[in-house]
Amino acid sequence: MLPKMWSVHYCVRACVVLAQPLCAGLQQEACERDGHSADIAACVYRVVMCVFLVFLFFIFGMDTADSPTKTQDSDDENYNLLCQAHEQFNNCEYDRCLELLQQLETKGESSALILRHNRAVVNYYKSGCTQHQALLQELEQLPDSKPAPGEPNGGISLKHAGSALTVARYNKALIYYHRHMYGTALERLAPLVARLEALEKQMAALVATLQLQLLLATNQLNRAEAFLDYLQYKLNLVASAPSPSPSGSPDEATTTTAAAAAASGSTGISNAPPALENSVTRVAGESGSSLQLLQLLTHVLNRKPVVITEDGTPQFAALKAQQYYIMKDFQMAAKQLMRINDECTQAGTVTPQLSTCIANNMGVIHLRVRHYAIAAKFFQNALRFDQQLAANLRQSTLQTMSSARSCEIMYNLGIAMLHLRRPKEAFHCLLVPVKQYHSNPRLWFRMAEACIMEHEAKLLGKERHTIENVMNSLGSKPYGAHSTAVPEPTLEFAALCLRSALTLTLQYKANFFMANSPEESLEQKDAAQQLWSQQQDNNFCNPSKPISLESLENMLAAIYAAHSFVSLRLGDHVTALEMAKQLLQSERLSDAHKLLGHMYAGEALMMMDRSGEARDHLEPTFVSTLNALDLETRDWQLKSLDAAQNVVRYNLAVALALQNDFQAAKNLLLTLTHPIVSKKALILHRYIELKISTSTLS
Repeated sequence: MLPKMWSVHYCVRACVVLAQPLCAGLQQEACERDGHSADIAACVYRVVMCVFLVFLFFIFGMDTADSPTKTQDSDDENYNLLCQAHEQFNNCEYDRCLELLQQLETKGESSALILRHNRAVVNYYKSGCTQHQALLQELEQLPDSKPAPGEPNGGISLKHAGSALTVARYNKALIYYHRHMYGTALERLAPLVARLEALEKQMAALVATLQLQLLLATNQLNRAEAFLDYLQYKLNLVASAPSPSPSGSPDEATTTTAAAAAASGSTGISNAPPALENSVTRVAGESGSSLQLLQLLTHVLNRKPVVITEDGTPQFAALKAQQYYIMKDFQMAAKQLMRINDECTQAGTVTPQLSTCIANNMGVIHLRVRHYAIAAKFFQNALRFDQQLAANLRQSTLQTMSSARSCEIMYNLGIAMLHLRRPKEAFHCLLVPVKQYHSNPRLWFRMAEACIMEHEAKLLGKERHTIENVMNSLGSKPYGAHSTAVPEPTLEFAALCLRSALTLTLQYKANFFMANSPEESLEQKDAAQQLWSQQQDNNFCNPSKPISLESLENMLAAIYAAHSFVSLRLGDHVTALEMAKQLLQSERLSDAHKLLGHMYAGEALMMMDRSGEARDHLEPTFVSTLNALDLETRDWQLKSLDAAQNVVRYNLAVALALQNDFQAAKNLLLTLTHPIVSKKALILHRYIELKISTSTLS
């Protein structure tokens, strides 16, 4: 967003009209990419997936068919006990299940790893699925390596020695996913993904589903698409996504979708015991359906042409809404979301998770079309629904914890408040997501923008009519009593935010990944399937979507401008001059930022008693080369080239007055006609007249 350009101070020493920086870079970009502005269906999708993933904790550390195998005839009794324990678990008879596991342990069953894992899982379900911290601690204590060849591992063994560890690793990654610790979850899941081809098909589908969902949650869209190709062409876990047919008939797409579901839901469990076959089939079927939904979501987020056939469920309807949003059909996206809400209300299936997602996504749509007050109202409603979920997270289930989205909603609300010129509320909203997304340079920059806007609002509330008051204000800092590290909307804290934003942005720009051309991508398709993990995404601004190089450079220019402005206000003229020079050297510099760069450089030089050098930056000739449209479309006071010309000429008159060239300054003031500088020009004209008369008398 683009705050107004304020006239700050006028005095004898430096009568410069100091302009507030173009803090937001590009207004349309701010609406499109901030917060979860592009995530219009992810919340609904995640709510549905949570139930499925938590359910998978029932896997008893068993392999392909979730069934133990007998190694000797004497193992019949232990085998039957384990099958009974499994049956009691599926019937939610957790106390009886624990008793059977205890009998196995007292009988000397040597598969202690499986028994520890199963006991921890049963205790978790017995607690109402709320003691996930205790479950995680127990899983973390399990050994991470297979038994040595010489160590005993008899009794009821697994079909493969490492399958118990496989399930334990999967469950640990699953817990971290639900706790929004996506990076840790990816680390825990990495060993399983590395040997995905060696896993049995059903377990491979579970691991692939979680891996793909983690990639999407961390906005690694290119890597997710490459991983999807790997699953499709190398492992045959998913079928081809339905794409628009040349004839435009939906029949072909519908048939393909059904075939994909059938292929994904097929299992190879002929060797499974009858008592376990139903549960394994259910797991495999849900895994295939989830992979199909993830496949469509990946294509939609990567802007690939795909046909989404609704099946009456909120998941596919929300996915269709997201497709409308990405295609910039905001009216249809809003109608789709309202239809979901109406249908679920009539069916009595509305949940706080669903209400939170719909309210947030409606707010995102209104933010995108610049209905900021309506967007803020929707975000506030989303927060109210989300608070019902997050009332007591310590005693909540994993799926409830995973559904809590207050961090992203507060980010979105903060952006809406910035557009509404309510900087203090925006600042306190943005303080919430910065604790989790502290590596997001745009988030630090938004906080600095809120600090600047709050500072300007306070200055406007003070009447400064005399030169003495202005001179006193230059020698003191408005927020000098505050510490730099205190999170308050002050200029000192703004400087800290801008330093963080600048450091992160320069680092990300140095590591920016340029995608291959379409021809190179086609030639390297096979290699990409083999090396999908080497794909890179410029997801530097999580939870926002990956950023383009142009957006990164625009943000860097805005950071330089804001940093120069704040440094001038704090009296750090050396830093202000350095930032202004860096701004003028930026690539793809907009004309509006070019104007600000020259003004800030001239201001800093005059404050350093280098008025001669300042004149080089304040020559009005460069203004005529600026694009008038770039100035007119900005949300600030300089709406025309004429206004910009008058501001620059006024500042040049200040520089001439500082060099005692009063006649030239007086002549320049006579050319100023725009009301933006009329009052200041009158004061400067009187001061020059006073100086001329004083020198004449002397």
